[in-house]
Amino acid sequence: MENIVIIDCGSQFTQLIARRVREMRIHSVVLPWDAPLGRVEELAPRGIIVSGGPDSVNDSGAIAIDRGILDMDVPILGICYGMQLMAKCLGGAVASGERPEYGVTAIGRRGNSALFKDLPDELEVLMSHGDRVVALPSGFRATAETTHGVIAAMEDESGRRFGLQFHPEVVHTQQGARILRQFLFATCGCKGDWNLGDWVEDAVAEIREKVGEGRVVCGLSGGVDSSVAAALVHRAVGSQLECIFVDHGLMRLNEARQVMDSYSGMGLSVRHVDASELFLGKLAGVTDPEKKRRIIGGLFIEVFDAEAAKIGQVDWLLQGTIYPDVIESGSKKGSVLIKSHHNVGGLPDKMKLRLLEPLRDLFKDEVRELGRIIGVPDAIVDRQPFPGPGLAVRCLGDITRARLDTLRAADAIFREELRKAGLYEKIWQSFCVLLPVRTVGVMGDGRTYNEVLALRAVDSQDAMTADWVRIPPEVLDVTAKRICNEVRGINRVVLDVTSKPPATIEWE
Repeated sequence: MENIVIIDCGSQFTQLIARRVREMRIHSVVLPWDAPLGRVEELAPRGIIVSGGPDSVNDSGAIAIDRGILDMDVPILGICYGMQLMAKCLGGAVASGERPEYGVTAIGRRGNSALFKDLPDELEVLMSHGDRVVALPSGFRATAETTHGVIAAMEDESGRRFGLQFHPEVVHTQQGARILRQFLFATCGCKGDWNLGDWVEDAVAEIREKVGEGRVVCGLSGGVDSSVAAALVHRAVGSQLECIFVDHGLMRLNEARQVMDSYSGMGLSVRHVDASELFLGKLAGVTDPEKKRRIIGGLFIEVFDAEAAKIGQVDWLLQGTIYPDVIESGSKKGSVLIKSHHNVGGLPDKMKLRLLEPLRDLFKDEVRELGRIIGVPDAIVDRQPFPGPGLAVRCLGDITRARLDTLRAADAIFREELRKAGLYEKIWQSFCVLLPVRTVGVMGDGRTYNEVLALRAVDSQDAMTADWVRIPPEVLDVTAKRICNEVRGINRVVLDVTSKPPATIEWE
């Protein structure tokens, strides 16, 4: 199996690079920046990509890879920080730029380059850097520059070492996929014959070896991630898996019943635990979003420990953690915290069970594809993503049963109207957010002073980036009217028109 090794220097886009490689049916392996040369050599990579990162290469203690990696006889591509790191290690110079570049920037080609073959002379690309390469290493030449004269791409005489100051892996970069394809196929000589089906067999074998004769407990929520994780582990260890559905009282309208119904035909052993009073009691008066997540994560494990004790000896806790959860929680060495995720940021230090996270390196679209491969029902695979903390991160401010019921009723109306318009299944994620803000309104002849509800709908492929959905005005109009007329406690509806970045998909 051909491998592309990605050296992770802490970029928020590292796994997006991995995903782009996999989209071209090439197996990718992400290694931390401090991986030794021997570890990289073991994988016999066809090529190496060094990611971006938050550091400055000139800072004391900045991330630096094993120097021997740059001397390997395989093509190497440095992206953003990776380019700067390559330039400095090979004898060039990097300095802080007078004009940092963040966002979409125009670049122009300079001469011929293997990466830019048959591409336009001018491109718009995503830049995100403060430093810049000011002196190229010996044997290198600039192959692209910005309108301000900043070196945007470099290449050595052998055509085996490349640097890009911009990010070809993001959708904002014109021809980014073609640039990566040129590197992977024309330069590295990859064939593109890997598929997720191969990954399934490797994952099943790895799970069997790791779990051994141990027993596994899984928290099912009805969502794609936990469901696919359970189906995968069930394929590996069968009856050694026991599933528990913890009803934390933070689900959508009638969802607890629907969740249990969904698993009736999957052959999974599922226990239903109604812990809603416990969760709502612990969350009473808590408004800080990070504290909410940590309370839910910690309490979730406590409930699991108590229920697992009734099962008997249990060794592993299975979670449906996927890579965007890990990235945003800052769990990668060198990465920056955006928000804690209940799967990776809210677990107690002395948890009794060991964690099993077989989907940890996959993106949401890959998880859906995996689910189809292993036979998870379409009703689950095609379900819109729903956060583990549930409505706790959509009910901003104080969480009470009354406010949750208000949010549930409004959310049900929004989803119903999207389905009537034939939009619900086409949207990545759509939901309501109840705000701790009151506004004056008028209903009939009376004055009201009620809460505000925000509508949120986004399209995405992998949850790393997302764009807000342009819902037809007539759908928004009927939705807002119905919510204000039918849901007690709301007198104003607003629309969130913010993409990711700069916002995250969830409000908390």
